[in-house]
Amino acid sequence: MCGIVGYIGANEKKEFLLNGLKELEYRGYDSAGIAVLKDGNISAFKATGKLDNLKNKTENFNSIGFGLGIGHTRWATHGKPTEINAHPHQGEYSYVIHNGIIENYKEIKEELQKDGIKFLSQTDTEVIVHQFEKYINSGLSAQDAFTKTIAMLQGAYAILLITKDQPDTIFFAKNAVPLIVGKNSENDKFFASSDSPLIGYANEVVYLEDGEYGWLSKEELCLCKEDVCINPSFKPLGKDKIYAQKEGYRFFMEKEIYEQSVVVSETLMGRVNDENIELDELKDIDFDNIEAIKICACGTSYHAALTSAYLFERISKIRCEVEIASEFRYKEPLLDKKTLFIVISQSGETADTLETLKMAKKAGMKTLAICNVDNSSIVRLADATLLTRAGIEKGVASTKAFATQIITLWLFVLFLGRKKGTINSDKMQSEIKAILHIPSVLHVKDNIHEKLKRLSKRYLHGHGFFFIGRDIFFPLALEGALKLKEISYLHAEGYPAGEMKHGPIALADSELFTVALMPRTILYDKTKSNVEELSARDATILAISPEEFELADDFIKTSKQDHPMGEFFEMMIITQLLALEISIRLGNDVDMPRNLAKSVTVE
Repeated sequence: MCGIVGYIGANEKKEFLLNGLKELEYRGYDSAGIAVLKDGNISAFKATGKLDNLKNKTENFNSIGFGLGIGHTRWATHGKPTEINAHPHQGEYSYVIHNGIIENYKEIKEELQKDGIKFLSQTDTEVIVHQFEKYINSGLSAQDAFTKTIAMLQGAYAILLITKDQPDTIFFAKNAVPLIVGKNSENDKFFASSDSPLIGYANEVVYLEDGEYGWLSKEELCLCKEDVCINPSFKPLGKDKIYAQKEGYRFFMEKEIYEQSVVVSETLMGRVNDENIELDELKDIDFDNIEAIKICACGTSYHAALTSAYLFERISKIRCEVEIASEFRYKEPLLDKKTLFIVISQSGETADTLETLKMAKKAGMKTLAICNVDNSSIVRLADATLLTRAGIEKGVASTKAFATQIITLWLFVLFLGRKKGTINSDKMQSEIKAILHIPSVLHVKDNIHEKLKRLSKRYLHGHGFFFIGRDIFFPLALEGALKLKEISYLHAEGYPAGEMKHGPIALADSELFTVALMPRTILYDKTKSNVEELSARDATILAISPEEFELADDFIKTSKQDHPMGEFFEMMIITQLLALEISIRLGNDVDMPRNLAKSVTVE
């Protein structure tokens, strides 16, 4: 969820760049940087951690007078969150910033290295500036060099580039990652990756389309697509910053549900190739001595852990136990140095989970953190960390953090299976194909959301909800119930479908709402039988399945998926939207439900 800003004009460039990056903090980042081109010289500053660190570095820098500036907040994909890997990246006389991923960067980098070009960073971004300068050094104009460079790139990108060779121009390109061009009545020009940094500066904007690129100076905007110049279409810019951050959605939670496809793509970036899973963060762990896994977590993270336990044992063939952190702390657990201890936390500050990590460290266990916040307490303490890259999640009820935790754990399952030799090449290919398909599964279908809006009015009363499922869909049922009770304040429970007859079915009547997760790929007939038992006792059934179910009072038809995890993520989206729409109808504050906090730092 990196952020981009850019400016052309005579005002203080540092001020706009830092203010603009501040507006993008909600997206999440682990480092930041700016570069300013003025009077033929480029001044660049980079810092890890919070923007205050970058602000301190630029305290004595000023840039009044005509010039250019670009700024970036980075969420690490290729390379660790270090100052060297932070953007902007430099060539001999040019600087570049980039959101997204260059899929063919290794091939480009190898060719550039053959020409004697030295690389400073571990990132994919650096190839852009070196390839651009290679073309200029061969005699091309800056415009032609940029055009040819962009034509080489495969993947997703939003790019801004400045160069001493063209000191009045910012070069830009956009594909599958947002990028906006803005201007005002004083003829200042701007770039940003969302509306909010531009509010108060620009009054008209162009939302670039995929495949568009060009160059912008104070006098001219040249916009191209497929080597053809096109006319830019400027539109008025709104003035509500919170609305801009919500990008038109009613609540941050709604926005975060919709952006799960994007953040899961970012979770996968640089970690999946054609044949294997690459997790450079784990290179210092000796997996030969690991015989089992124990996971500790709380709340939504606990549900992610439960889901992963099925995958660890089914795919990696390694024993996996999951513990609620607040319980684990006081049970006098038996801790084995041959067990890998994993903690999961969105914030990295969850008090109970942090204490279990300290216990594991004291016992001499190898530890791994699955976390969304770099440099958090849990990340600093663990032996190794896999960052989930969800970006900042403003809604208290977690959505995209849960999705990225599951994806990160699935990646680790495959990585460990390869290390242990429990996954053959055919199985790995099948799993990689499935995991790369998940971002498309996570695209919210308008007709599904509209149907859930209509259905929600039928589920505002009654004496409670049961969410039921089997296998990995049991933890999803737990999570679906948690989402509903967090934001609607209605009673909801998640249950294994096969356990309903062992007591809970006594509650069944027309005022008991059952949300039945009925995937085609796992135990469909068994789950169907359990739902039929509830229907026979007059429970109201909302069935979610790719298979028509005639006994359902309400039915949400999902798509047919080849892999259970495809069904898992599609049903996850539906349960999140159901909770959202019920809560909205009840008039609740969806983003800030009562009695809850985003980061639970007390016992």
